Amino acid sequence: MKLTYLFFGNKPDEKWHLAKQMGIRYAIAKLSPELTGQLPPWNAASLKDSKERFEQQGLTLIGLEGDQFDMSRIKFGLDGRDEDIERYQSMLRNMGELGIQLLCYNFMAGIGWFRTHTEIEERGGALVSGFSNKYATQLGNSDLGLLDELSLWKNYRYFLEAILPVAEQNGIRLALHPDDPPVSPLRGIGRILISPDHIDRALALSSSPAHGLTFCQGTFRSMGSDPIDLATRWARRIHFIHVRDVVGEPGNFRETFHDNGPTDMPMLFNHYKKLGLDVPLRSDHVPTMYGEDNRQHGYGTKGNLFGIGYIKGVMDTLSFNYR
Repeated sequence: MKLTYLFFGNKPDEKWHLAKQMGIRYAIAKLSPELTGQLPPWNAASLKDSKERFEQQGLTLIGLEGDQFDMSRIKFGLDGRDEDIERYQSMLRNMGELGIQLLCYNFMAGIGWFRTHTEIEERGGALVSGFSNKYATQLGNSDLGLLDELSLWKNYRYFLEAILPVAEQNGIRLALHPDDPPVSPLRGIGRILISPDHIDRALALSSSPAHGLTFCQGTFRSMGSDPIDLATRWARRIHFIHVRDVVGEPGNFRETFHDNGPTDMPMLFNHYKKLGLDVPLRSDHVPTMYGEDNRQHGYGTKGNLFGIGYIKGVMDTLSFNYR
């Protein structure tokens, strides 16, 4: 296992130093232009510069996560998507050239991970986010337009058929992230990766070794599923793990601390070990703790300090070989 940290952008700050002090050596990054002030990673020089910045700070960039540029035309099936897919292919080639072998991506059109509430009080007054489908429905449709599930499935297949050969040729492991929240439609936009059966359908589109899954524990828990059962079901397709927990059900749930939810984390990690999983993992969607700014809810520094320490404690107890 590789314990990683998600960095937004390529400019060193407090989190870069704290990550190293926590013993983390590997970086996952979102390098979209609004975060870097540079061209997206489809530009070879831009990606090379970012990788070198991490190396200069003692961190190895091993993966990218999220939309690295505007994916609207690809996901909505709009004119110009082929041009954007060519850029995506260039990004994969650049990643292969630089030895960045993991890409965590999603196919949530228009609206990414979404919460209706961001200041729910958790243990000790820490703030977490939550989702209420009833509240989301009252918000009405977004101004992004309507999109049905059938069209989204077609757009996903079109995208996947175009990028999988390039990913495979360049040694890139594509790790599909499930939809968060797992409901459809969401404000008028269909979602297609909202249940284990939907994930099975997506994985069945190709047997390529490049076509795998981000095992987001919290999202699968919010589907009402048992992460242990699903880890067994998809063991050979898991390329990346997001460690978090939620309380509730698909239409009404909230985040919680890693040690304060329904998932037996030591049991789940022991199961990962029995399955022989050896993939990158990271702490995800942490509470905003005392004294922190909640504007970047889910990614507070103190919450991640807690989460990473907890994960390391579990892994050390189970004699994990993480590096």
